[in-house]
Amino acid sequence: MSAPVLAYLLLGGNLGDRAAYLRAARAALAAAGEITAASGLYETAAWGRADQPAYLNQALALRTTLAPGALLAHCLATEAAAGRQRHERWGSRTLDVDILLYDAAVVDAPGLAVPHPRLPLRRFALVPLAEIAAAAVHPQLHQTIGELLRRCPDPLAVRPWAGP
Repeated sequence: MSAPVLAYLLLGGNLGDRAAYLRAARAALAAAGEITAASGLYETAAWGRADQPAYLNQALALRTTLAPGALLAHCLATEAAAGRQRHERWGSRTLDVDILLYDAAVVDAPGLAVPHPRLPLRRFALVPLAEIAAAAVHPQLHQTIGELLRRCPDPLAVRPWAGP
């Protein structure tokens, strides 16, 4: 068995009962390890395509012994269980689960890039991640998540979500 690592994940969705999909995702992801922290829920306009409903997002810290590829497979299975369909890039979805960081590892494999290559450009990912891991260091840019958030060029507002 591998030594546990700390992975940071981003959950998001903009179809159906968004909060329920995120709750179900947290339960499913807990089977891959121990969720050690969870941000609040944040709402933001869709990134990349404005003609769709607003997203809810949440960051999780997951202590896991799964290798990056196995963790990705678990994330994809969690999406599939939520009815995720991939029809178009940046399209609406019930659930999206991204691996943002995997300890200090840099992974460049077919279908998996960690740290997430667009993390520094996406406020909707940085705000919830900074809530639970502001001092975590991006292993390629050598800046903390808090620093990346302060420098993020993304203009989309990210607001705490209090419920329906």
